[in-house]
Formats: sequence, structure tokens, C-alpha cells
Amino acid sequence: MKNTVAVLESEEQIEKAVNSFKDTFNTLRAEIAKFIVGQEDIIENVLIAVIAGGHVLLEGVPGLGKTALVNTVAQALNLDFKRIQFTPDLLPADLLGTNILLERDGSKEFVFQKGPVFTNVLLADEINRATPKTQSALLETMQEKTVTVANTTHQLDLPYFVLATQNPLEMDGTYPLPEAQLDRFFFKLHVKMPDHEHFADILERTTGLKKPEISPVTDGGTVLEMGMTARQVPIADPVRDFMIKLVLATHPERETASSEVRKFVRYGASPRAAQTILLAARIRALLDGRFHVAKEDVAAAAVPAMRHRLILSFEGQAEGISTDKIIEDILQKNR
Repeated sequence: MKNTVAVLESEEQIEKAVNSFKDTFNTLRAEIAKFIVGQEDIIENVLIAVIAGGHVLLEGVPGLGKTALVNTVAQALNLDFKRIQFTPDLLPADLLGTNILLERDGSKEFVFQKGPVFTNVLLADEINRATPKTQSALLETMQEKTVTVANTTHQLDLPYFVLATQNPLEMDGTYPLPEAQLDRFFFKLHVKMPDHEHFADILERTTGLKKPEISPVTDGGTVLEMGMTARQVPIADPVRDFMIKLVLATHPERETASSEVRKFVRYGASPRAAQTILLAARIRALLDGRFHVAKEDVAAAAVPAMRHRLILSFEGQAEGISTDKIIEDILQKNR
């Protein structure tokens, strides 16, 4: 698929690109909302991550529609979609594939049989029910978009992104995700119980004779183009410095760290957090019809980009401290 786009130089080019970006994004969002009810923020953030080329971790108790959301997104994007149900006995080869011995024309040779990661949209369902060894098999695919088996590297088709679901860690049969893998997720999103108003719509759409049909409204090439357009949105130095201060403020060893960060945080957010916030902020600027990043765009992306990248200390875990609260306090102090 093509992954280049013209450099935006004139005001006319910029205006046309911004309007096209908004129209495509809003069309996608509306198509997904035909089936997914009451999760507007989740849909928006998933699409932001997808356009940025990132992966998403969706956390919530079973039955909230996380799997249905991923399936619906794949249909609207018209991309190849595969689902893996993560279980404790799942092995890395079950994800990546393996070499099998075949006999051809009287001779035997090893042939690589691709695993389900060879797709565009990979649903890693209940990812934290697999062992850390199996979870770590996704590290290379999520970062380099490649699979290496028996010293041979295979390139994945683009776009490629992992949309993973997980149950809260306090539920039975779950394993914590390795920190290195958590850091590879663009956003971590909390899927919450729908309110009373949306419950009726959910029941109507899921238990009747007719279910809403999701039509493809774009393709992989368009998604890649949108991502390249977003990367051209400029950010002023003061806004960039504001973003950097937010990330550095999560590190307990920094002089600017708050007493709460020093007490409850063991490791702060990585440089990937800053990359994530900037990419998401650029996309949010385009959705607002602007071709420049504002502090509000940075602030809106900070919590979902950093909540899974802060590693709490033992004291923070024991007291049940929320990383969301720590990030929100940092935002308040730096505005």
C-alpha cells in the first residue's frame, strides 16, 4: 500500500488536506457508531491511534463490547482482520507461525507457515490471560512490524496494528503485561459500563432480528495517507516544551517532580510517551480544523498516552494510587 503524501506548502493545499482529513475521520466515526453505542471517546481515541500507526490496549470487565468494537473498526476500515484468543497454554509459535517440513518432488524442505499476526488488524483478545513469554512474542511485531523465525525476518503488511483487550488484573487467571510491551501500546483506554440511557440502544441493536450493517468507508492506503498528513502539522516551541515538561514531571528523580510522584512512582513515562502525545495532538488539531498543535491537544492526549507507562512504586500499588490522578495533577500544575 502507498504510504507517501504530498508535502503541504500552500494555504490551499493545507485547507484541502485538513477538510479531507476531518471528513474521512468523521465518516469512519459515524459508521462505527452505528453498532457501538455510548463509547464516543473510545471510538475517537482508537481511530486516532490507528491513524498514527499505533496499537491500543482496551481494558474493562467482560461483556462491555471491546471485541465488538475492534471487529467493527476492522470492517469500517476494510482491512484484513484476525482474532487470537489468548489463553495460558498459547505458545509464541501459535502467534507468529513456524517452519514445517514438506516433501516436494521427492525432496524435503522447511516452509514457513504464517501465523495469525500476518494481518492488518490483529485482535489480541484477553491478552493478559496468556503467559508473559507468549505476550512478549508480540514485541517485534508491534515495534518493527516484522516477524523473525529461525533467523529469517518476514515483513508484515501495512497498515498493521494490534488492538488488544484485557481484563482487570484483579480478575482470576490474568498475568501482568511486561513493561516493555505496555510501552509499545500507543494508548491504554478504559472501557466503562454504559449508563442507563445507552443500555436501551445496546439491547435494541444486539438482541433484535436485524443488526446494523457496517460498510467499508475507507482503506489501508487512505489510513496511511492520513497518518502522513498528520505528521506535517507543526508544533510551536512553547507547546513542545509544555509537552516535554509533562513527560519529565512523571520521573521521580527529577528536581521538578512533585512529592506525589516521588512517593508513588518508581519509573516515569518513556520517550515513546512524548512521541505518542505529539502524534495524537497533531491529529486532534486536524479534527479541530487547525494546522497547528495547541496545549489543549497535548493535554487531551496526555492521560491515555501515559497512564500505562507510569510504573508505580510498592507504596503506590499498596495504596491503590491511580496513574490517571497523578497525570491530571501534573497537568494542573503545569498549565
